[in-house]
Amino acid sequence: MWNQFFLQEEYTGSDYQYIGKLQSDQDRGDSVVKYVLSGEGAGTIFVLDESNGDLHATRRLDREEKSFYVLRATVVNKRTGLKLEPETEFVIKLHDINDNEPTFSKEVYSGSVPERAEIGTSVIQVTATDADDSMYGNSAKLVYSISQGHPYFSVDPNTGVIRTALGPGDMDREQREHYQVVIEAKDMAGQRGGLTGSTIVNISLTDVNDNPPRFTQSIYQFRVPESFKHGSQVGRVRATDRDIGKNAEMFFSIVSGDGMDVFEISTDRQTQEGIITVSKPLDYERKQSYTVEIQVQNTQVDTRFLSAGSKDVATVRISVEDVDEPPQFDKAWYQLEVKEDAVVGAAVGTVSAVDPDGARSLVKYAIDRRTDMDRIFNIHPGNGSIFLQRTVDREENAWHNISVIASEFNNPRQSSSVNVYIRVLDINDNAPVLATVYETYVCEKSKAAQRIQTISAVDVDEPPTGHKFFFSLAPEGAYRSNFTVRDNGDNTAAILTRRNSYSRLQQSVYLVSVVITDADYPMQSSTGTLTVRVCTCDRHGNMELCNAEALSSSPGLSTGALIAILLCAIILLKITIMLIPATRGQFTFFF
Repeated sequence: MWNQFFLQEEYTGSDYQYIGKLQSDQDRGDSVVKYVLSGEGAGTIFVLDESNGDLHATRRLDREEKSFYVLRATVVNKRTGLKLEPETEFVIKLHDINDNEPTFSKEVYSGSVPERAEIGTSVIQVTATDADDSMYGNSAKLVYSISQGHPYFSVDPNTGVIRTALGPGDMDREQREHYQVVIEAKDMAGQRGGLTGSTIVNISLTDVNDNPPRFTQSIYQFRVPESFKHGSQVGRVRATDRDIGKNAEMFFSIVSGDGMDVFEISTDRQTQEGIITVSKPLDYERKQSYTVEIQVQNTQVDTRFLSAGSKDVATVRISVEDVDEPPQFDKAWYQLEVKEDAVVGAAVGTVSAVDPDGARSLVKYAIDRRTDMDRIFNIHPGNGSIFLQRTVDREENAWHNISVIASEFNNPRQSSSVNVYIRVLDINDNAPVLATVYETYVCEKSKAAQRIQTISAVDVDEPPTGHKFFFSLAPEGAYRSNFTVRDNGDNTAAILTRRNSYSRLQQSVYLVSVVITDADYPMQSSTGTLTVRVCTCDRHGNMELCNAEALSSSPGLSTGALIAILLCAIILLKITIMLIPATRGQFTFFF
């Protein structure tokens, strides 16, 4: 019967908008048929003349709000109300008109492009949409154009891609950094009568390193006192760079001049200034001025913009100012020597200092007594000669470390000091002695020429070639001694027996006197005494039993003292026994 109807959107007439006529084969014009409408908007948006089937829209419709409606219609007998035909579905479609302007996805876009980019470099893409029907006519067919931003940028009319329109020489960030571009989108394929939408695009040029740094001055002048130490700041130099960020970072260097090894230059990373500092001591009396050539360049270089002018140079003139300096010693430290037998007043050595200033003031010397509390040394105030004020002993103190002060005669506040290390040279003034207290014993059944002890010696002197000791039996006991001494030739000696057996009951202790002599000049010797105990031993020579006095290890008692104590004890015991009265028997004691 029917399938679909078409209706133009946005009807503005005063009467209902006619859509079409529903026609049934059952309608013979006799007014028996009644048309009935149902579905979306039936009776409200759409009305149907039940007598003749005319279909109208009651109000203005918007395709962008709803593009079609589905309805159903049938015919019935007016008298009986029975359906004369099955219900039929049909569609009412709204025809589009160009009633919507293009709309961009953003009201404001932001984009960027490196400065000095080639023509046609893509910056950003803008996109607009149109709510009209893209499938019907040109209402939604958009064309992009640029209404503001010439001649720097262009836009692709179909894609909305914005590109640079000028060459590298015209897009310079240092000349102009920010641009505002207005892009329009027009529907109806750009034809007259179409609707237009617009958006703003803010475009910034990003920096490239196309500018070298430049010194703010061609000549810099500084003055610096000669007293400045290593690392002291002489002054700062400044260079400017029209670039920004990392492209403006720079470093400085000294490239020539007579002060290349005296001064250094570094970069302050916060201010990008060059800092000139002292790297070696300054001396006004030796040189009063320096001239150096300094260079500045970027830390990061863009090879596209390298040229002969990518670096800049400037001249720096530095004047050295004279200051009153303290005397300076000709050495950083001194080492002197004196023999330990030197007499009071003997010369030890000399230190020397001079005033480095042009006036050459006289210098006087003194010993810092905090370093020579015992006043062992003294110094001549005029010539710096050091001499003994007291005798020295190498064995007591082999080194003396003192400090000598040199000051200007007319200005004592100008002073300096130096360390003087005095070594006391050894002389052979001490005799060798036994290395330790030896505990020596001899077995009763010893054989002649049997070694019972090995001894060695020590000497507090220190001969240059090392110690050499000689051992011998003391002359007074050489003929009647029960022991003998054999020098081993290696700074040790062996104590040997001279007979076959010893009896601890007859004599429990022997004293052996040993003469120890050194080999230095003047030769020194001493006599050491060994105490040899007589003991009972097992068959392997191990000590089993010694007399009481021999076993005593009291360090302060000699053998004679032990015997005296024992005799006193016996006498006291005898007196005690005599005083006890005899009661049951008589006892006889023999002593």
